[in-house]
Amino acid sequence: MIKLAATLLIGSFALSVFLTAIVKNFAAHIGFAAHPVADRYNRRTVPLGGGIAIFTTLLIFILAATAVIKFATCRLDSLAQTANINPSDFLGKFKQLLAILLSVTALFALGLWDDKKKLGPFLKLAVQFAVAIAAAIWGEVRIELFIENKIIASVLSAFWIVLIVNAFNFLDNMDGASAGIAAITSGILFFAAASSGQVFVGGIAIVFIGTLLGFLVFNFHPAKIFMGDAGSLVVGFFVALLTMRTTYYHQAQSGQWYSVFMPLVVMAVPLYDFISVTLLRISQGKSPFIGDTQHFSHRLKGRGLTDTQTVLTLYLATLCTGLGATFLYQVNLIGAILIFAQTIMVLAIIAIFEATARND
Repeated sequence: MIKLAATLLIGSFALSVFLTAIVKNFAAHIGFAAHPVADRYNRRTVPLGGGIAIFTTLLIFILAATAVIKFATCRLDSLAQTANINPSDFLGKFKQLLAILLSVTALFALGLWDDKKKLGPFLKLAVQFAVAIAAAIWGEVRIELFIENKIIASVLSAFWIVLIVNAFNFLDNMDGASAGIAAITSGILFFAAASSGQVFVGGIAIVFIGTLLGFLVFNFHPAKIFMGDAGSLVVGFFVALLTMRTTYYHQAQSGQWYSVFMPLVVMAVPLYDFISVTLLRISQGKSPFIGDTQHFSHRLKGRGLTDTQTVLTLYLATLCTGLGATFLYQVNLIGAILIFAQTIMVLAIIAIFEATARND
């Protein structure tokens, strides 16, 4: 099992590095790049298209895994037994997988179109909701625990998908921020999936992490390529997918119902950035969908941190909340309350730190 996970991680990392390097050179050659804009953080021309490499890497690995399970099962019986894989269970959900792939392809196309043509925010939001509803209904990417009504579960799941997609789109405002935080949160979710014996969800998580790390080779400060909306929408969708397909609650084993809140704790930093910058823009009479330099990362940098220090601070804050979330399986109610309190205190420390920066 460890060898399989290592193979997936190294393979996706290597392919992501290879494809990102190709896309970077091609994008620079054709002039597909992000240029400096007065109200944005970026102050230099950087090639776009990192999302193409991210999407292609994920697509290749998912399709390859599907083909192997479907056509080469007889040759992989020992591996299937070792990894506790039941090919019939996987193939029985092929239609769901197809719906998920079509959904993420639609988001990728939307993001790529926006990178080229700069679409309006309401058109993008409408398409995101349409894709999220399709993924929830036909791909069964939805919240099901404690919610028996399929329609209600699908609507709530669609809102969650759109929220996470936009949270990571918002995080894509500084070199390495969105991809790095997505890799950290996915690592926490991989641990949860592995603990629950979810081989396929864990496999998707490990491939996703390898893909993000390969992209970060070129995206960490100083970035040589940006993912663009074509990347951030795909990244957000896969994080949302992992949060909803991972099993957190095992009534027969523990009865610890509060472990279902693990995604909220893991996503505390991305959600803090999304909510805080949205409220700031609204309080200033601005549209929450129009980009600016008031994000969490920008506010930290205003405190005197360098770009690298700012991103590493984001990583550490995400790790602090995420690592606490992993104990929700094991603690009693008092322990869970302490974990929730710790998460709030981490965010409160950040808020105080930012407030002193604005008052200086």
